[in-house]
Amino acid sequence: MATILLNSIQSEWMKTKRSAAFWLVLVGGIFIPAILTLVHLVYIKRLGKIYETTPFWEKWLINGWESMSILLIPMGIVLATSLIAQLEYKNNAWKQVHTTPQSLTIVFFAKYTVVLLLMLQLFVLFGLGMYLAGAIPAWYYGHIQYPSEVFPWVKFIQINASFYVLALPIVALQYLLSIQFKNFMVSLGAGVALVVGAIIALSWRYVYLFPYTYGAIHFLQLQGKMRFKSNILDIHYLALIYFAGFSLLSYILYLTKKEKG
Repeated sequence: MATILLNSIQSEWMKTKRSAAFWLVLVGGIFIPAILTLVHLVYIKRLGKIYETTPFWEKWLINGWESMSILLIPMGIVLATSLIAQLEYKNNAWKQVHTTPQSLTIVFFAKYTVVLLLMLQLFVLFGLGMYLAGAIPAWYYGHIQYPSEVFPWVKFIQINASFYVLALPIVALQYLLSIQFKNFMVSLGAGVALVVGAIIALSWRYVYLFPYTYGAIHFLQLQGKMRFKSNILDIHYLALIYFAGFSLLSYILYLTKKEKG
């Protein structure tokens, strides 16, 4: 069964190559780093002093997560996940997929794994992009001192992994919506509405109950700007609970759906 699952994952991964979802993840991962690189190359005289701050790299990555955690990551997940599910609806290929010698469970988890891998790729690209965005201006301009501190790779991985875990509930719920509705605009519209609602909910006292806000909450926590504290659980545990619940519900709905494509 493991071999069938791996082969199915490989097949699903090949479908995403050169698709809109693939390019969306690629562009989404390097978008903020590319902008920061250009800005610092152009305004190096004004911004060069930030290289003197300590610790530079940790602050650099956390600041880069501001736009990503609040808007770009949630929107990227909504768009990319919806597009992956639509590959079958668009080509009217669900019936063909279901006639292949693989169980519904294999089909479900193969597609789900590819979605999770694409999101992981986005986070890895962003992390590497942020390193290059901080290093390139110092490399290019000889008078700008490259940060003397040792690059904190472990801390970088921890921060990115933390945001990845907090994004899992969004991935799970969006995957559920995307495979349940044929109309692309239904899953997309619902996802966008939830993202906008999450931004509004940041001022709500019980914001911790809304999993779409977890990335923004974590960023505010890292900045020391979060006004409300959760007396329930750490948001990472809450994210994993929501992720497991949404994934299970999605799996059950997929198996019991009468018309699968």
